Amino acid sequence: MPQESSGKRTSKTFGNPVELSARFFSLILLCLLFYLPGMTTLPPVDRDEARFAQASKQMLEERDFVRIRFQDGPRHKKPVGIHWLQALAATITGHAEDAVVWPYRLPSLLGAILAVLITFTWGKVSFGERTAFLGAALLASSLLLVTEAHLATADACLLASVTASQGALGRIYLERASSKRKPHAEWAMVLTFWGAQGAGILLKGPVAPFLAFTTLCILAAADREIRWMKKLRPLAGIPLVLAMVGPWLIAVGTATEGAFFTDSWQQDIWPKIVSGQESHGFPPGYHLLLLSFTFWPGSFLALLALLRAWSQRRLPLFRFALAWIVPFWLAFELIPTKLPHYVLPVFPALALLVADAVLASVVSPKSLAGSWAVRLGFTGWALATAVLATIIPAATWYFSGSLHPLSFVPTITGAALILYGSIRMKRGLWLKVCRVSVAGALLMLAPTLHFVLPGIDELWLSRQAAEAVEKHKTVESIREIPLASAGYHEPSLVFLCGTRTKLLGPEEGAELLFSAPRALCFVDGRSRETFLKKLDDLGIQGQVSIALKGFNYSKGRWVFLRLYERLQPSGNSGIP
Repeated sequence: MPQESSGKRTSKTFGNPVELSARFFSLILLCLLFYLPGMTTLPPVDRDEARFAQASKQMLEERDFVRIRFQDGPRHKKPVGIHWLQALAATITGHAEDAVVWPYRLPSLLGAILAVLITFTWGKVSFGERTAFLGAALLASSLLLVTEAHLATADACLLASVTASQGALGRIYLERASSKRKPHAEWAMVLTFWGAQGAGILLKGPVAPFLAFTTLCILAAADREIRWMKKLRPLAGIPLVLAMVGPWLIAVGTATEGAFFTDSWQQDIWPKIVSGQESHGFPPGYHLLLLSFTFWPGSFLALLALLRAWSQRRLPLFRFALAWIVPFWLAFELIPTKLPHYVLPVFPALALLVADAVLASVVSPKSLAGSWAVRLGFTGWALATAVLATIIPAATWYFSGSLHPLSFVPTITGAALILYGSIRMKRGLWLKVCRVSVAGALLMLAPTLHFVLPGIDELWLSRQAAEAVEKHKTVESIREIPLASAGYHEPSLVFLCGTRTKLLGPEEGAELLFSAPRALCFVDGRSRETFLKKLDDLGIQGQVSIALKGFNYSKGRWVFLRLYERLQPSGNSGIP
């Protein structure tokens, strides 16, 4: 296939149908190889995933598809779109009543795949087919998207919607002066843009509109011209968005008496803007420093790609890509609350710019090798590879005291990647480094996600707790036995043990055993003394049926968890 460079773009929109189909099939296969391992073996991850999955599970249990709730309390943080998708997935797979998390992850898996395919579809028209394919592959294998594809949260689906929206906006912008554009094709882009905006709002509120707004503002400032924006047809598009989101907004506003809107602003959006919410406050530069990890394994040329795009910003394609990335990124660098996935919506544009830089190096292999941006980017990439290669076996040893046989696969692969990249760097053979890095990332991540991490019991204390409760099943259903947890209040415990699981204080847990003799109560080490004192005050005794130990990664500390039941007069003492 002829090589493409940033200086000359192909005008051919559609390639050979057979070859194009093969490209799509290859990308889908690549996504599945990255996203399927661990999908069914990883337990629910605290805390966001477990809360999302539990809220969706409750929708099915209560048959209330308007209000979003976690147990008895409202969850007025994110819109309803992802919960509808998760509830649908659980119903279709026949697991609506089961405490298995993988059906709730299916929308994320499909959203990630769709984002990759849309990136390729838009990229092949704008950058050329070869660049688009490489960029889509880099996006598919990026560590952040691989992570989000495994979590039952909204971010992978949001990425699909913003990629569709930005892709349509890019088509309209780049072809704004074209006289060859057909009206039906233009309307297709208009409907795609506004439809994707509506989907994005239902998934995560203002993120998709904010990205489009910042992109349009930068383009208007750079071009000093806004007349082309009429091609977005806002008089037709805004009613479409209102038709998509309006019914639920009215329904949830009525059902909660407006509390959803005030709570989401006061408890979620505004605190993130003005302070570091939930201990996630970091200074500006956080996302840039993490880029070597979040965009790994394609991060080695990310900095160079951005600099190359800036040097060619007079070209509409690069101007649009920068308008997509820079203002959105800067906004989230300035917001005090920072989580790695906040900048995920700009990754499709970044992936295409990196792919363009990689293919440019094919034309002149040694022209980029000495660049400081290349050296700095490669150093960050090598550091990220080394950390991932060593942290996996180190974690298995630290948490479980033993080494999983497959934990050495990332170590060996990572060392080989760094050695190979170092040799090829001097020759500027970035395309080969890119291909080998994607293959190496697959070898490192697949066994880790499917076998190594799920096999570390100490990381999954809620799973241990759910298995302990399961052992108490008798003729009477465990669902009819009151279950509580004092001190250990992770959402994953509620998802695995049931919505009726009570999260109580130690004294309330003791009172539950007093009022319900068959009740079970988990008590963590910090709550045990208060719990036992309250039992003594109530004149009853408890016995420990099982003792568990695990690492609560949400709080960064070890937890000793004991399952108490009321000691009957004729009972024998259990574990002291």
